[in-house]
Amino acid sequence: MLYLSRFNPVKQKKYLPLLLATCFFVVTSNAQQLTKYVDPFIGTGGHGHTYPGASVPFGMVQLSPDNGENGWDWCSGYHYSSDSIQGFSHTHLSGTGIGDWCDISVMPAASILQPGEYYKAKYSHANEKASPGFYQVKFDNGIQAAFTATERCGLHQYSFPATATPVLRFDLGFHINWDTPTGTYIKQLNDSTIVGYRFSKGWANVQRIYFAARTSVPVKELLLSEATESVKGKETKGTMSIAQLVFQSLKGKPVLLKVALSSVSTDKALGALSEIKGWNFNSVKTTAETKWESELKKLQVKTTDEKLKKVFYTALYHTCMAPVLYSDADGTYQNVKGEVLKMQQGQRYTEFSLWDTFRAEDPLFSLTQPKRIPDFINTMMVFYKENGLLPIWDLSTWETNTMTGYHAIPVLADAILKDIKGINAAEIFEAMKKSAMQNIRGTDLYRQYGYVPQDKYGSSVTVTVEYSYDDWCIAQVAKKLGKIADYETFMKRSASWKNLFDPATGFIRAKNADGTWVTPFDPYLSEHDEKKAMYTEGNAWQHSFFVPHDVTGLAKAHGSTEKFILKLDSLFTVSSEIKGENKSPDVSGLIGQYAHGNEPSHHIAYMYSFVGDAWKTQERVKMIVDSMYRDQPDGYAGNEDCGQMSAWGVWSMMGIYPGNPSSGQYVFGTLMMDEVKMQLPSGKTMLLQAKNRSANNFYIQSVQLNGKAYNKTYIDHATLLKGGTLVFTMGSAPNKQFGSAPETWPASASGDN
Repeated sequence: MLYLSRFNPVKQKKYLPLLLATCFFVVTSNAQQLTKYVDPFIGTGGHGHTYPGASVPFGMVQLSPDNGENGWDWCSGYHYSSDSIQGFSHTHLSGTGIGDWCDISVMPAASILQPGEYYKAKYSHANEKASPGFYQVKFDNGIQAAFTATERCGLHQYSFPATATPVLRFDLGFHINWDTPTGTYIKQLNDSTIVGYRFSKGWANVQRIYFAARTSVPVKELLLSEATESVKGKETKGTMSIAQLVFQSLKGKPVLLKVALSSVSTDKALGALSEIKGWNFNSVKTTAETKWESELKKLQVKTTDEKLKKVFYTALYHTCMAPVLYSDADGTYQNVKGEVLKMQQGQRYTEFSLWDTFRAEDPLFSLTQPKRIPDFINTMMVFYKENGLLPIWDLSTWETNTMTGYHAIPVLADAILKDIKGINAAEIFEAMKKSAMQNIRGTDLYRQYGYVPQDKYGSSVTVTVEYSYDDWCIAQVAKKLGKIADYETFMKRSASWKNLFDPATGFIRAKNADGTWVTPFDPYLSEHDEKKAMYTEGNAWQHSFFVPHDVTGLAKAHGSTEKFILKLDSLFTVSSEIKGENKSPDVSGLIGQYAHGNEPSHHIAYMYSFVGDAWKTQERVKMIVDSMYRDQPDGYAGNEDCGQMSAWGVWSMMGIYPGNPSSGQYVFGTLMMDEVKMQLPSGKTMLLQAKNRSANNFYIQSVQLNGKAYNKTYIDHATLLKGGTLVFTMGSAPNKQFGSAPETWPASASGDN
């Protein structure tokens, strides 16, 4: 703008075309700056379990390095602590606590390998780069590899030393962690194209990936092997199929490789190769970066804190890593039953980590992914029609049955309550009821006893409180659809948590079928074995606060609001000791017994605002962001979990959070940016501004919405979509009067506010 101010378009009309062109250049170039704040290595260290490779938002291809290590911290195939790479595979899980996928592994080599010979190439992080849609590494042996991607096709670029015999090794037998190949196949079609498939089982018991690969230069020789035995001819089939593509001397020029995926057939994979036209690596990379820019610019922040900006945009980037495309471009897919089907509209997705993402990521999607939400919802409904129940943890269309609750329900409810178009609310409601009336996963016991007895079903406390919340979500949809009897039934069920609340200890704890408390009781005890555990990945401290739909009711159970607030205070100040011989590694990021490294704690800091102490929410949220989010490989406090850990950070740094995920109410925390400009699904913008904000000035003094005083401690979804300006005036001391009156609190099922 300083440069443009030199021109006076009135006096110097001849400069007007140049002025307009320059304005366009400045605007577009400024708009293309957000990707530089994303660091894909954040989360690849510690226990974040993310991967640094190349992908586009929600793409089927995640082209990323694998260290070839087994272990919990290699769930994504890669961990920053490693110094070698065994291959670059095309499918990866983002931030999960269980490892799987890593399909179609390709590795460059400087010489031909013997059948069954494996090797890892060493590298230094100084020779490694990553940015949205791009990954590059130079190995110690001189080979350089670079990658980018489209939705269903990965593009490789390899440069070899002049003295090398250039080889690209396809390894379909490659497996780490839970994944084991059950069927592999490779066939050469011509001197530059191979096709094949990799079937495997692991966390998902049935997985089918078909591929087609094409090189930019002819293959001099194709060497096939099955495990340790050479195979003559142009195809090989087994469970450990390997192909070595050997090239003539490249004379310093790179060889490029396209690898496209399909869940249906090699023919469909061949068709997906057309997503990349020609062999211009930089063009494909630029297109991928542009797609990421489109995602990042939906939330534009202003702050002088460059590290915080980096953390924010990397978190926003990670919210777009899952779920991922599963269907071909025409909507065709193959499910675990082997049925080849086609979506009636849109695309099918997979990798739904619902126990994690229903809390913050899925509500964030209603603002950032309005066009994809119908596909996500319709995917769940197709899953329901194929399997008879809504998904719990859908991986490659297989029900892994991982984690507790039936948490497709809050996601579906949120979409219906926010009037998302392109979904069938009546069908969804019937699917919700069927999941709630099933006779597996402890639901029959839950209905019979009004809670899940520990002597009949493990993790009974967590199961009970989570079913209670899911039932509240069903009730809200019933009310919206005018089904009053169903509303009353599920509202009654939503109070089931009360049956396990112990007023003597102030904890929600386990009972047996005869109604007696399970003893001995220690709120610090954590058991990871799901059959023995009373709480899933945690203890009584974390799980006794999971009543997001009725915080005032929980306060009443404690005897008074004051006693409840004291209990909340204690959570953050008691000892961080976790007891037990088989403690869950997921209980991490501890502040007292608040465990930010795992999802059950994520709403708790915002509970103060439901009971009149909004200033404590502001204080706690600031402390959590400052201590649990860093611009380093170990920058997450625990598993990133398909975007949930990042979504919490995105919301909280923006100063609002869905304390009750399906209520459509966003509770105020503390805006950690000077300004956030939200591009809304309505086509309007909401500007969040923090006046007088600084590192010490993080307490809300007052709020204005569109120039008028605003006394509530939340903003609802409908109001947000109208756009405008929400101004927070900040100060160094808490304004304890702000949010103290019950009429300013977010809603609770008890209805007192």
